[in-house]
Amino acid sequence: MAKTTTVATLGAALVELGQRVLVVDLDPQACLTFSVGIDPEDLDRSIHQVLLGGARARDVLVEFDDAPDLLPATIELATVEVQLARDSGPEQVLRTALRPLRASYDWIIVDCPPTLGLLTVNGLSAASDVLIPLQCETLAHRGVGQLLDTVHDVQRLTNPGLHVLGVLPTLYDGRTTHARTVLETIADTYSLTVLEPAIPKSIRFAEAPAVGETVLSTASASPGAKAYRALAGALLY
Repeated sequence: MAKTTTVATLGAALVELGQRVLVVDLDPQACLTFSVGIDPEDLDRSIHQVLLGGARARDVLVEFDDAPDLLPATIELATVEVQLARDSGPEQVLRTALRPLRASYDWIIVDCPPTLGLLTVNGLSAASDVLIPLQCETLAHRGVGQLLDTVHDVQRLTNPGLHVLGVLPTLYDGRTTHARTVLETIADTYSLTVLEPAIPKSIRFAEAPAVGETVLSTASASPGAKAYRALAGALLY
């Protein structure tokens, strides 16, 4: 959930700073879509149809006044990898679909699936930068090496300009030696930048999606909201 929370909250923080932001739900679980107040079961079209060429991205957009716009997902997306694999150049479909929207947004942030399949490769092939939200637990960091292997493959084969921004510590409790050790291990093992500030562990993050909002509006003065605002400012300036 940390990756979806980061996409939604970072996007909202950038909107607060006057940026035009689009968030893209590329996860068949559609957690990002649900977290911004859209029921995936109510949607007739989603990013699924866009990737398969049955709709334009602009026609599937859900627009908001004071929040990032959304390219939503539905459970149908779970079948798209098999269908895309039959095509030539299947890893570039998202990049092609988003091209007509680029001039309309300052930021397009993609929430990739937790698995390293063709959807994630599409997200990486379309991106200029990768931010890796990392729960500061031993098991959570075991996948970092696999993700970086995928990133390196994408850099070599489809997107040589792809840049890794670094690791963003989430669910972080700086009072524990374990959390600090996990971060040090990641930084040393993979030579990754650790982005600051770390996002603190808080029940506020779990409460916000239930009302279709982010912690920026449900708990505006909380340490978590302040951390995401600081991260947005650091990325922007």
